[in-house]
Amino acid sequence: MRIPRIYHPHSLAIANDIALSDDAANHVGRVLRMQPGHQLMLFDGSNQVFDAVITRVDKKQVLVNIVDKREEDLESPLNFHLGQVISRGEKMEFTIQKSIELGVNVITPLISERCGVKLDKERLEKKVQQWQKIAIAACEQCGRNRVPEIRPVMNLEEWCSESDGGIKLNLHPRASQSINTLTMPVQNIRLLIGPEGGLSQDEIDMTANYNFTDILLGPRILRTETAALTAIAALQVRFGDLG
Repeated sequence: MRIPRIYHPHSLAIANDIALSDDAANHVGRVLRMQPGHQLMLFDGSNQVFDAVITRVDKKQVLVNIVDKREEDLESPLNFHLGQVISRGEKMEFTIQKSIELGVNVITPLISERCGVKLDKERLEKKVQQWQKIAIAACEQCGRNRVPEIRPVMNLEEWCSESDGGIKLNLHPRASQSINTLTMPVQNIRLLIGPEGGLSQDEIDMTANYNFTDILLGPRILRTETAALTAIAALQVRFGDLG
């Protein structure tokens, strides 16, 4: 049986006895039906992996003992920030899950003119909490030991105006540049992915004012979730650790 990887939200140390979080305990105890003596791999966001043994399982909690730790850095050399205009239904969840598998460090959900999702502040906050859980699950699956941050929902222009010292990219079907023609050294990337209906012309003009570079992925029009993952993968192949 494959040893499950479980995220723990607090710092871990060898020889400690800890109780797993409620979500982790439910998964380990009720879904996987693991028992005392079974092994787990835990990670706490510190880029370390902790070997643990289950010592107790009951209806309320799962207790484990930490027996070893090791460094395990699977992070991309790119510092990758994805600004994704919120898409409908499971598309947003899919984009978050797969972009994290591809190495994105930070994801900011965005509201634009043509955003098809209309939720009040309270429901958006609950969505962000749900998306953060998806991020954790993606890390558990793909082997990453740092959990990317899902930031609070932002207005498109507010996000575009931020600066992190890197290159800012915006996908555009009539752009003159492609990812392969980007020649400058790239370490920090801020990638904007628009909504299913695309950005308005005013929004495209606005991104130019904040020094975004328009790039073209190819001759075909891609859905928003396809565009995000294609661009991330292409950038990781050219500047990161894929391929």
